[in-house]
Amino acid sequence: MTNSQLARSDVPSLIEIAGVTKRYRRGIEELLVLDNLSLSITEGEFIALMGPSGSGKTTLLNLIAGIDTPDLGSVLVGNADLGTMGEGELARWRARNIGFVFQFYNLLPVLSAIENVALPLSLFGISKKERLTRAEFALEIVGLKDRAEHFPSQLSGGQEQRVAIARAIVTDPKIIVADEPTGDLDRNSAKEIMEILTRLNREFKKTIIMVTHDQVIAEYATRKVLLDKGQLTVG
Repeated sequence: MTNSQLARSDVPSLIEIAGVTKRYRRGIEELLVLDNLSLSITEGEFIALMGPSGSGKTTLLNLIAGIDTPDLGSVLVGNADLGTMGEGELARWRARNIGFVFQFYNLLPVLSAIENVALPLSLFGISKKERLTRAEFALEIVGLKDRAEHFPSQLSGGQEQRVAIARAIVTDPKIIVADEPTGDLDRNSAKEIMEILTRLNREFKKTIIMVTHDQVIAEYATRKVLLDKGQLTVG
């Protein structure tokens, strides 16, 4: 199966990756991470990106999220061509369109749960009252409204990740990118996190692209995509 066959042409795509190549330098060595890769993702999909370490999963996620840009090819998200944007424009675009969930929760220990969730809204010039109202709603979605005033040190790992998800959705982004979101959790907590992501996908219509090594976690996705040596092999 070729990369072009992996592109879905029957419905309009939200994300269109075409002929993308990405290299990195490590000392004098040049590493080819993504090799002429093409992929279409439609709005409302829940994609699991899988593959061995070094196959390019996180690099692809970073390109979709506008954290990185391709050496060759294009990354189109909606009407935005990410490869043509400057750093400032990309930062503004990410703030409005992308919610990030990582393996490690990256919460600020000196802020309460609701303050951590409200933090991304400080970029939007809205009042503190409105920021806290929206943050409270996001915490309610992940089932932690009653922990709003707790600090990260007072929460379990699963609860911290739920706060991180609330922070990711508080700006109402179109897309959630999740890099091993259950990698640091026990199986029960991982199940809770995946049920929340599934709800966000089905009920709130969020498009989700998730990197995972875990076959059980990947089963929550609506489509699994396998990367190997910088190329897609299954879609």
